[in-house]
Amino acid sequence: MRVLLVSTYELGHQPLHVASPAAALTQAGHDVDCMDISVEDWDPQRVERADAVAFSVPMHTAMRLAVAAAGTVKRRRPAMPVAFYGLYALVSRDRTLGPLADRLIAGEYERELVSWLEEVASSKRPPEPRAVVNLEREAKLLPVRDALPPLDRYAHLDHGDRHVPAGYVEATHGCAYHCKHCPVPTIYDGRTRRVPLEVILSDIERQVAAGAQHITFGDPDFLNRFRYAIEVVEAVHERFPDLTYDVTTKVEHVLKHRDLLPDLARTGCLFAVSAFETTNDRILEILDKGHTSDEMAQAVGLLREHGIEPRPSWMPFTPWTTLDDLVDILDFVVRHDLVDNVDPVQYSIRLLVPEGSLLLDSPAMQRHLGAYDAERLTYTWTPADAETDRVQRELAARVERDAEAEASGVETFLRIRELVWDAAGVQREAIPVGSTEGRPRLTEPWFC
Repeated sequence: MRVLLVSTYELGHQPLHVASPAAALTQAGHDVDCMDISVEDWDPQRVERADAVAFSVPMHTAMRLAVAAAGTVKRRRPAMPVAFYGLYALVSRDRTLGPLADRLIAGEYERELVSWLEEVASSKRPPEPRAVVNLEREAKLLPVRDALPPLDRYAHLDHGDRHVPAGYVEATHGCAYHCKHCPVPTIYDGRTRRVPLEVILSDIERQVAAGAQHITFGDPDFLNRFRYAIEVVEAVHERFPDLTYDVTTKVEHVLKHRDLLPDLARTGCLFAVSAFETTNDRILEILDKGHTSDEMAQAVGLLREHGIEPRPSWMPFTPWTTLDDLVDILDFVVRHDLVDNVDPVQYSIRLLVPEGSLLLDSPAMQRHLGAYDAERLTYTWTPADAETDRVQRELAARVERDAEAEASGVETFLRIRELVWDAAGVQREAIPVGSTEGRPRLTEPWFC
């Protein structure tokens, strides 16, 4: 069968979650075409040539874009078999299962995609609509990347004078933790799955041959399986000694596995993304983050002690956020010399509560919770302080305007700080913002 795999957005990276199933479907004998509409125009002719279309939906933004694209497919070809696969595949299933897709696949998806196409091929009718969660280990094949746009069209590493293409791999799937606002535990429920080392090394080798000089390990938390993580980076460094990389990990893991930081630094780790979220310890407890504001500060110090830059991600706007919390976040960033380490969009992030979210059962959430918004793929909620919603909208607009004007990160930060101070009624002398250039970063700033 001719199957079209579509990526709508994968954090600015060449989409692994198209390249990986492309290998499984090709091995099963299918003719696979791959389209990434984050960097390519939507091509109706490629849809016309396909016998089935499957959309990769590893994150919220990807799912919203995929729903729109699937609607376009169904309006043109109502009988076209369509699948959504990935972490967000089951979100808004009342809207998608049947009207837009006959198969929703969450978790480990390769085998289920092959099974779905077998059903499609064996019947003259589209398969019966069905949602599937599969967490069984699957033999991993080497991702097929030659059908995707070249690496130079995706995220690059910016580090001083270096501006080089960045590749992307995952060493594990799932997560061992249950942070209440995170979509991963709603599917994996504390479980993790390893990608075989030989697959990781071969995939990196191909990306290096295609121009990659830096690799992002996109695991939800790279140190979930910390012994395997070190085995992976040692093997990668041995084969590609000049290759640098970045990881994502919890504050809790930075502290717990501080003895591993020298190994990460020695093998080329330039920075670590870590979900700080907020400086309010009560909110961190509600979210079950497993760390405190003081521990965030300790993690910053530990990473820098070993030459690894921390890149915090934030979620400033929650039902429990106060204007003082926003001031505290900005103060924390300045106090710990993180202005250049935080993409400005992070200061405008508002909590998403998708279907299945662990927050739906949280007593702290109940009085704030509203109806489900199928268009935005999230439950609505009202903040304890309505003024924070106004500030969030102003911050989002400010960040967007500055991005369009190509303003520097420090310029945007200073404007954000003025806006927050004015809203909170804070009058103080501005503290110096510290170093504002030369820190390692990727050119793609989005995280959700």
